[in-house]
Amino acid sequence: MEYSTTITPGKLVRYRDRRWVVLPSDDEDIILLKPLGGSEHEITGVYRPLSLPGEEITEDYFPLPTENDLGSFETARLLFNASRLTFRNASGPFRCIGKLSFRPRSYQIVPLVMALQQKISRLLIADDVGIGKTVEALIILKELIERGEVKRFAIICPPHLCEQWHVELKDKLDIQSEIIRSSTAAYLDRRLPDDRSIFYHVPYQVISIDYIKSDKKKDIFLNDCPELVIVDEVHTCALPEGAKSRTQQQRHKLIYDLSKNKSRHLILLTATPHSGKNSEFQSLLELLNSEFGSFDFENINQEQRKKIADFFIQRKRENIKHWLNEKTPFPERKTAELAYHLSRAYLDFYNEVLNFARGISKGDDLRTTRRVRWWAALALLRGVMSSPAAGLEMLKNRKTRKLEEEPLTETEEIENPALDGYFQDSDNTQTYLLDNADLNRDELKKLDKLSEKITQLANLQNDLKAVKAIDTVKNWIERRFHPIVFCRFIETANYFGKLLKEDLPENITVEIITSEYDDEQRREMVEQLGKSEKRVLIATDCLSEGINLQNYFTVVLHYDLPWNPNRIEQRDGRVDRFGQPEEKVESLLLYGENNPVDRIVLDVLIKKIRDIQRSTGVNISVNENNISLFDELYRKLLIESEKQEEGKQLRIFVEETQQNELENIKKQAEKIRSIFAHTSVKPELIEPNLKEVDEAIGDVKTVENFVAQSLRHLKVNIEKKDKGYVMFTRNLPKHLKDHFGDREKVLVSFESPTPAGYRYLGRNHLFVDQLCQLMLSLAIEGGNGYDRVARVAEIQTDAVKIKTTLVMFRVRNVIRESQSRHEVISEEMYLWGYRGSVNSMETIDYAEGKQLLNSAISLINLSPERQKTDIKNELERFENLKNEFIKVANLRAENLVNAHGRFRNLVGGRKYEKVQPVLPPDVMGVYILIPKPAF
Repeated sequence: MEYSTTITPGKLVRYRDRRWVVLPSDDEDIILLKPLGGSEHEITGVYRPLSLPGEEITEDYFPLPTENDLGSFETARLLFNASRLTFRNASGPFRCIGKLSFRPRSYQIVPLVMALQQKISRLLIADDVGIGKTVEALIILKELIERGEVKRFAIICPPHLCEQWHVELKDKLDIQSEIIRSSTAAYLDRRLPDDRSIFYHVPYQVISIDYIKSDKKKDIFLNDCPELVIVDEVHTCALPEGAKSRTQQQRHKLIYDLSKNKSRHLILLTATPHSGKNSEFQSLLELLNSEFGSFDFENINQEQRKKIADFFIQRKRENIKHWLNEKTPFPERKTAELAYHLSRAYLDFYNEVLNFARGISKGDDLRTTRRVRWWAALALLRGVMSSPAAGLEMLKNRKTRKLEEEPLTETEEIENPALDGYFQDSDNTQTYLLDNADLNRDELKKLDKLSEKITQLANLQNDLKAVKAIDTVKNWIERRFHPIVFCRFIETANYFGKLLKEDLPENITVEIITSEYDDEQRREMVEQLGKSEKRVLIATDCLSEGINLQNYFTVVLHYDLPWNPNRIEQRDGRVDRFGQPEEKVESLLLYGENNPVDRIVLDVLIKKIRDIQRSTGVNISVNENNISLFDELYRKLLIESEKQEEGKQLRIFVEETQQNELENIKKQAEKIRSIFAHTSVKPELIEPNLKEVDEAIGDVKTVENFVAQSLRHLKVNIEKKDKGYVMFTRNLPKHLKDHFGDREKVLVSFESPTPAGYRYLGRNHLFVDQLCQLMLSLAIEGGNGYDRVARVAEIQTDAVKIKTTLVMFRVRNVIRESQSRHEVISEEMYLWGYRGSVNSMETIDYAEGKQLLNSAISLINLSPERQKTDIKNELERFENLKNEFIKVANLRAENLVNAHGRFRNLVGGRKYEKVQPVLPPDVMGVYILIPKPAF
């Protein structure tokens, strides 16, 4: 049989005394080569015009095994699994799966299928907090890159999420991105080769939305914007209800202008897409399809619902816990309220501050000043009730502080800065509000007196809130929980952290993390704290978003009662999410039993909105556009009700005045649920494609069995233990042992989420990859002081009735897409065989071959001499089987065509010109199974 000598994609070649696989190249002057069995990092480009004498690229073939490649039959499984676990371009319709550092859950594939159903992918992913929206977006991104549809991308996110995205891209996709924001722009600019922008030259971008939302930066970005844009926390880009133009909100205008380019892929992410206002939600949907902006959501019809369902996906945990019979473990969250009583001294001081706050909020006739003073009064009360330290910072004479360089300006449109609006990310006490409140001399003297009094409350005798929190943390530690205590202000975090450290034994590590540290420092501090066996984290809301804490912490204490229910979900979501290794987590809300503000906020707002979310299954976003709900509540609480005995009547007033607003939110949530109760993707259409990928590249169980068997082959002791294994590193080869430092034993797991205390080993983990390479080396080259991995073997077994020969192939195919020059190399392992002799054989298929490989057991030890003789004789007959091998390769190509055809029906995607097998297929191993003699 003659084969083409042209150096084409998929071919094996020899270059510099090494075998390589030729990869597709967009430049005809450059030949891209990847070492046979090597990694993506080893891909090399050879520039044809500069090729040197003696370094020619010549066609090569994988050598057939010989009788000298003899080994134990049970190690044939090592060769089979080592080969397929190294595949990154696996056969099957999903191109990216083999290149991910994790095995996606089946439900996480649904957004990918929805994206591929569109010629230009546009999608709003609104899954629950902790389900994995980031992962789902990364899968889409990688798939589009692998399909050649995207070469550059930008991820636009709030500033505090930039580091998180940068790390996720590296850890999960092995993509090195650049963070573009004010602090990095100058450095990146200095590295540019010409006067084109950063956005033109940097292929993989993570951009702070606040950096590019201004007109100047936005226009530059739009001019050089990549083909794919992912927008995180997109609810912050909704157009406010009643806005007169799109320019009223810079974030919205930026994303809207991006969306006008209809050839741009656009993926939007949020856990709270609907704030209760249809117009704001529609302003997000029309970024995907301008037609959606004209829909009447009060009278939406079935056809319109189906159209939206092609672009929008929103799932609750209950929807996906057992999707496709795959168990997705989420922790069980126990939530409760934790009451404390203000001490008599603190209660008296609170009332004195409350009276002062009421006084300054009414002390000026100018409307503008009156609003600022009202905000200052509210901010003062928040600081005092947070902690004595935060209260002191608010009360200190303004002369001791550096005043704001510019006075606070306010207009009708500005929300109350003392409330927790959606953009309220600062954990500083809002001293600037008092500084701009235009206080008179008597009011400043009163501040001085109050500041003297509050210093006397900063102890455990008077601060019973701190006492309750310390007791709670101690109880959690005794129960082997790892607590996070979230505080509203930096001063409170430092104050409580100091008290807690003084009260806990030295073997418990307490770390205080606030915005005083930058993103990278915070991440390092968290990781260092995670190494302590007993640990407590005191943090402000700088850690309530953008960093995953579920690997280190299991319970949350809200030291300060948030004045926005969304903040509770964000904080709890740090530990209550997919990937939490513990089965149960807890969350406690600390509130003052004899504090009327806390009680009404808790009972009327937080509990009621939680009830709405639980009953409707829809997260409600309370953002800056409906913050008036809270603003009016606090105005009535703190200004218009001056007598505590009116508390009961005040509660009735609050419930009545806010009931309509809350009912409206509930009705809108129920309507959303009815509109998006279905998805355009059916589970039964995805399942066969997922199973095919798992078979091609190996699933989690394959990785587990391979690692355990390989280590035992190397005489390394590995034992099953609880939720994983304990591995003793003493006999590991040095390059593998280096992964674990000086540790003599390591707990490892192959499951995600990984149990606490275990090290995760996935198929793309460098340890697993190097172990695969070692097993392949022991099969092809042997030696290194270890037993050989068998490319050939003969056993006597009761698994067969007549002599059976099993052949292990490595098959490569080149997939060419129509209307495109894009080519993809796919790889797979295939088992084939025959019963009897070559001249009168009955073939066996993959399923039967795999069954024999995994279950056939040798009954006796055949002598090496006999095995070599029989194997040599069988291999000599292989010349007559070349056409059969070609049939196998063509059969696999045809199967790939069918798989893509089935997938094309699922996604409605492009057609393929052809799938061309690379001939001949590599014969990796040959194994003879003979029956037990009949007596």
